[in-house]
Amino acid sequence: MSVETNKELVRRFYEAIQQENYEALKEFCHKDFVFYPQVDTPFYGVEGLIESEKKNFDATPNFKMPLKAMVAEGDQVAVYFTFEGTHTGIPFGGIPATGKNVKFSLMMLLKIVDGKIIEKRAHFDRYDILKQLGANLL
Repeated sequence: MSVETNKELVRRFYEAIQQENYEALKEFCHKDFVFYPQVDTPFYGVEGLIESEKKNFDATPNFKMPLKAMVAEGDQVAVYFTFEGTHTGIPFGGIPATGKNVKFSLMMLLKIVDGKIIEKRAHFDRYDILKQLGANLL
């Protein structure tokens, strides 16, 4: 696939996430999909990704994740977002709903194989999120 085709696939993938269209996510992901959220502890299969995204919506129901930049080379696409939302739902990191707004940057690196996303790696500053929610981090 071309770099532009890969970028369009990733754009549509993140649109499906924002629309909570979990059936579409299954179509975008390769049968051997692996998701690495923050650290190298993988979730195997698209169901782990869907569970993670549902938790994001459950913790911050109004969250938005506008795409700020995208760079691609070969079979990899890197995406930069800002995540913005209000923590009104389920606990995040053990912290009950605070009603506080959170905003943070995150980077994603996705690998494409056979026209499907086979790997997604998420990188963000968990400490910054917990600090914004008022966690006692000392």
